Amino acid sequence: MKLFVEPMDATVIEVDGNGRVNIENEGWSVPTLQERRAIIYAARDEMSALDELITILEKPHQTA
Repeated sequence: MKLFVEPMDATVIEVDGNGRVNIENEGWSVPTLQERRAIIYAARDEMSALDELITILEKPHQTA
């Protein structure tokens, strides 16, 4: 997984079952409440963008 979190200017590359996050080039840490909210917001935004991508690609396409 790679999730860029703009407010943190960081990329989350892994999350463990205890809620710790592995930030690219920084290592593992327990995110603060503010960081958790930023990560959740970025993840939801990315999920929305991916849903839109899937919808577009699943439509029958027309060639010019």
